[in-house]
Parts: sequence; structure tokens; C-alpha cells
Amino acid sequence: MAVGVARGDVERAGRRAAGHRAFHGLTRGGLVGKGVVYLLIGWLAVRIGMGDGGGEEADKGGALQTVAGGPGGTVVLWALVVGFAGLALWRFAESAYGQPVPEGHKATKRLASFARGVFYGVSCAAILVFVLGGGATSSDQQSKEYTARAMAEPGGRWLVLAVGAGFVGWGIGNVVNALRRKFLEELDTARMGRRVRGAVKTLGIVGRSARGISFGAIGVFLAHAALTFDAGKAKGLDGTLREFAGTPAGPWALVAVALGLVTYGVYAFCEARWRRVETVR
Repeated sequence: MAVGVARGDVERAGRRAAGHRAFHGLTRGGLVGKGVVYLLIGWLAVRIGMGDGGGEEADKGGALQTVAGGPGGTVVLWALVVGFAGLALWRFAESAYGQPVPEGHKATKRLASFARGVFYGVSCAAILVFVLGGGATSSDQQSKEYTARAMAEPGGRWLVLAVGAGFVGWGIGNVVNALRRKFLEELDTARMGRRVRGAVKTLGIVGRSARGISFGAIGVFLAHAALTFDAGKAKGLDGTLREFAGTPAGPWALVAVALGLVTYGVYAFCEARWRRVETVR
């Protein structure tokens, strides 16, 4: 019985912490940080598409290097560390207590929040390593290395294929949900004016679709690497974006997707203002 009481006390304390105004502020700060990262990734990809990339990579590492080279770079980088830590804690709180959306208590939604919490936690750790002088590793290099290590293990090839399929499914889901305007359920639209709501809706549709297409394409390359048993076929975000320039539309396809990621960065700022960040009580 004592164990049950202690568990209840821990849950109540966790709910109070997750519902605190300071925790919500940390979460919104993290959403701003996410917006900054996507703005920079999109801008770097635009420059690559226009032939002015200068050897920079359109991924998180390239974004961090850009921040580091700017005014107050170290301060901004530490702010990103704190912000992404806040995003991870927010998603873990959702996995424990539910999302503030219809049927947000369901196991599938809680599991999705947990997976996103892990993703943001890894991102936070990567930014922290960069701030402490560890440097930024190319997303393409990381993808190839991790794929090679996985496929060297028994059954690793099928694991890579499953991860690739997961990315494809997640990307398709993002595009479908964007087109169906499902993301509006996550926003406090009652606090928006009619014109603002229309603008946010457009930003969400374009930005979330572009992000879904980008990460879905990463999954395609991972699946191709698994099927051909060639880790060199795997690509990170930078390599995937560059592949759009090889389509019949040429560099303009890359520029279009890149501008979509810039749009997602702007949409993330809207999330910071209107996202429902409270957990289900």
C-alpha cells in the first residue's frame, strides 16, 4: 500500500510540474529554438539550390555552425540546449499524462510523444556536444555509419529496413495530416483572429508537408540501403535535400522543398505562441 501511495504522490508531483507556468514557458522557448534551427536548415538548402552553398551542409550541424559564427553564438547555442531539453521533457510529460488533443490519452498518442521525447533528447545531447567543442557531424556521415554498424549485426539489415519504413510512414502521415489540417487541433485557434488563423493554417500546411516529404525521403534512402545491403546508399537530411536537385525540376525542386522548411520554421514560431502545451488532467 505504501508503494501505491508513493506512486500516487510522484504522479501528482509530476502533473503539478508539467502544469506549471515555468514549464510551459520552457516548452514554448524550445519551440522557438526549433523554429530557428529549421529556418537555418531551409536557408542553407536554398543557398545550395541557388549554387551558393559554399560547402555548407543543410542539416542540424550546418545550422549549429551558422549560429556559432553569428553574434552571441555561444549564448544562442546554450539557449538551444535548454530549449530542446524543454521539448524532450514536454513530450515525456505527454507520454505520461496524455496529449491535450481529442483522444490524447490513447496509448498510440502517448507512444508517439515518447518517441518524440527521445528524438528531442538526442537532439539536445548533440547540441550540447557541439557547444562543448565536440564539433558537428555531418548527417550523411552519421546515417552511413549507423547504417553500416546496424547491418553488420545479425538481423541488422531488417532493422534498417524497418527504420526506413518508419520514416516513410511518418513522412506520409505528416503530409496527410497537414492536408487534412489535423495540426489545428494542437493549437488554441480560439485566440486567433480570422486572418491570423488563415495565415497559420497556410504556414502549417506548407511547412509540415515539406518536413514530411524531406524525412519520408530519408526513409526511402534507408530502405534502399537495406535492400541493396549497401550502407553507402543511406543519406541524412543534407544528402536527401541535395537529391531533389537531381529530379527533372532540377535545383528548383530543392529550392521549393527548402522554402517549405523555412516555412515550417516560421510555423514553429506560431506554435510557440498558440500551441496547447498543457497535459491532460
